[in-house]
Formats: sequence, structure tokens, C-alpha cells
Amino acid sequence: MQNPSHGADPPEAPLPDAMDAWLRHLETNRRYSPHTLDGYRRELRFLRALADKAGLPLDKVGNGHIRHFVARLHAEGRGPRSLARTLAAWRGFYQWWAPAIELAGNPVTGVRAPKAPRGLPKALSVEQTQALLDRAPAQVATEPAALRDQAMFELLYSSGLRLSELVGLDLRYERAKDYESRGWLNLDEAEVVVLGKGGKRRSVPVGHAAVEALRKWIAARPQLAPFAARPEDAAALFLGARGRRISPRVVQLQLARVAQAAGVPTHVHPHVLRHSFASHVLQSAQDLRAVQEMLGHANISTTQVYTRLDFQHLARAYDQAHPRAGRKS
Repeated sequence: MQNPSHGADPPEAPLPDAMDAWLRHLETNRRYSPHTLDGYRRELRFLRALADKAGLPLDKVGNGHIRHFVARLHAEGRGPRSLARTLAAWRGFYQWWAPAIELAGNPVTGVRAPKAPRGLPKALSVEQTQALLDRAPAQVATEPAALRDQAMFELLYSSGLRLSELVGLDLRYERAKDYESRGWLNLDEAEVVVLGKGGKRRSVPVGHAAVEALRKWIAARPQLAPFAARPEDAAALFLGARGRRISPRVVQLQLARVAQAAGVPTHVHPHVLRHSFASHVLQSAQDLRAVQEMLGHANISTTQVYTRLDFQHLARAYDQAHPRAGRKS
């Protein structure tokens, strides 16, 4: 049975001298790994077999033939990502070989693999999010780092921030000779101002639970703040152990650790909390435009993917609750 993402194996016939020479070039001059070379060899065998079946010498293969070959492989079960790798190998071969034999051009130029279907973003359920964030006071304790982590995670979920937007936040707006805030917290107004993709600034509300967590962290923040710091570190809302602006990697590691301790049965990274924010707001409010604005999406089509998550939520509720859903008791 053939693998639908790769299709049947190519014929094991020896490759033409030109293909062998290109692979030796990659091995000797480009230092490609054996694994990569094996993959390229496999894709070249497909090209050789398709060209032979069409009665074409490799130097007579044109752009239209390549498109036909790709369509055929796709019909046989090759997926978009697999075809992209195929085209990369074919394109590389002709890019190297065409000048040597004075071909008019690379026949693979402009040929693209079909687009892969867009997967749904991973979001936690409301219950999983609560398990992650509603830790007992003894678990959060009074350690500055623990209070910081709780404030970061509450804010990620409350406002749907990107990781880069979170770590870029300042305690308040700062402007000096050598420094100006890119994003900042306005605690009195319960909002954050962030600089998103494309240099677009937006204001996002902060929920009550996040505000309370932020107040506790800000009270403990001086314990991590050094006496002398660079302006960008002195202004930062969230600090690492050495008093510098917290790094994205630390946020990722701390969130994964807390999620594991909370028993969340999936790997949780900061963008999962952004997806969860969008999905849960849509489940409650059904206001796509508002979610688009809060997420900072330029196009509403980007936000619409969350309506599919919302539909999945409704479908699960239907299966569990509707007397005619066919759910076994």
C-alpha cells in the first residue's frame, strides 16, 4: 500500500551520468548530508521515470512537461509538502545542468506545488486554560519569578498577545534621548499598547484576573531589577533572573513547565494562549471584527480560521447534549 504523502517508490534504475554528477557535486563541493542526498536521488529517479515514460530526453523536458509530471504525482497521492521537495530537487538539478549544456532556461522555473491545506490553530479548551491559570496561591507563592510568570500567562490569554509583543512591553510609556517604548502597560486604564506586525500599534484591553496578577508582579518586580541597567531593561515590564528584559525563550520554557505541572495534556507554547483567547472570545461574543482588531490581523480572513474552531466547539457540545446526535450512552 503506498504512502499517500509520498506515493509509490521510484524505479531503482541507475541515474543518468548528469544526475550522478550533480549529486557528487552536492556531496563534494556543497557538503550535503547523506540523508539529503538520498532524498534528492529518489526525486531524480521520479523525474527520470516520468521523462522516460513520456519519451523525452532530459534535455528536452520543458515547463509544460514538468507541470504535467507534478500533476501526475499529485494524482497518485503525493502531498503538497512532498511535491515541494520534489520540485526543489528538480529545480536544483536543472539550475546546475542547464548552463553546462546551454539549455535556454530551467524548465522547473515558475512551477509550484499545490498549496497545503491550512491547519487549524491549536487552542486549549476553557477547562484546560482554567487548569493552567487557576493555580492555588501556594503554587504561585510570593517568589518574584512565580508572580512574573502568572502575570505573563494571564496577560497572554487575557489580551491575545503575540510573544514578541509580550516581551516588548514596558512598565509604562518611556521616552528619553536614547530610548522610546515600543509597547507599554497602562494599568489604570486596564489596557496594553503594543507594536504588532507591520509596525502597527494597537490598544488591547486587559481583564480583571490579569490586572490583579500584574499588580502583584509589579510589587515584586524591584527584587529582580538591578540598580544600574540599560534603558531598555530598566523600562521592561517583565524581567529575567538577571534583571534584563525577559527573553522569548524563557517565556516558552516557563509556560511549558507550568502547563505540564497543571496536567494539561498537550504541549503549550505562548501562541496557544493567543489562539485560545481568540477561540473563547468568539464562542462567547461572536464578534469577528472585534477579535480581528484585538489580535491585530490586517485581514479578517486570517481571523476567520477561529470560526472553524468555534464550530468544532459547537459540534462537540451537540454530540454530547443533543438527544438525537447518535451518542452512545
